[in-house]
Amino acid sequence: MWKKIFLLIILLLAADSVFGATIHGTVYDLNLDIVEDTRVEINTIPKQHYVAKDGVYSFSVPVGDYIIKASYYRIDELMSFVEEEISVKEDGNYILDLILFPSFEEEDVLLNESEIDVVVPEGKRVAWPYVLAGILLAALAVFYWIKKKKIVKKDAEKSEGKKEVEKEELANDLDDIIKIIKEQGGRTTQKDIRKKIPLSEAKISLMIAELEEKGVVRKIKKGRGNIIILN
Repeated sequence: MWKKIFLLIILLLAADSVFGATIHGTVYDLNLDIVEDTRVEINTIPKQHYVAKDGVYSFSVPVGDYIIKASYYRIDELMSFVEEEISVKEDGNYILDLILFPSFEEEDVLLNESEIDVVVPEGKRVAWPYVLAGILLAALAVFYWIKKKKIVKKDAEKSEGKKEVEKEELANDLDDIIKIIKEQGGRTTQKDIRKKIPLSEAKISLMIAELEEKGVVRKIKKGRGNIIILN
């Protein structure tokens, strides 16, 4: 019994060392709505399959180049499909959201089976099916580009909002340092500041350096520590 448990632990540790990266994301349609019950697969060895019940998928993979395919079926009929490539250079998390495109399999079958008799002047040739197909593909490309641009814009807005929050938090921390110095009569040690603010020594040093650059405080070296004086 113990030998089996020990062997299982070794196999789990070996699996973690091989599959050290995680690829995950969400499946959307062209309206950027989440698509549930999508079949997602990746060409690892052996191939992995995943049914994204809530539109979210995840794979554990080793380093390498992969192709991820997502298919959405309705009563055994392929409704939409997408295929994306991704390169895993090192261990970590890789986010790859997938946008499904409509499947034109049924339309292709109808076009191949249809027999249309068209009377045309001698010496001329009608190529309307090709023209319409080109227009449709161009429209889909433009639509996809617009949707992709909206996603990039949303990500940029999220990133900008995160930076604003970080700036606000930094301003609050700087105010806390000034408040501590005032409570100590206008001067204190960097060690005392570190005791009262739960941040790393490096972060405290950077904030004091910023206050010093702004002319709010002065730093005087004393022994192995620093005395911080409020200007």
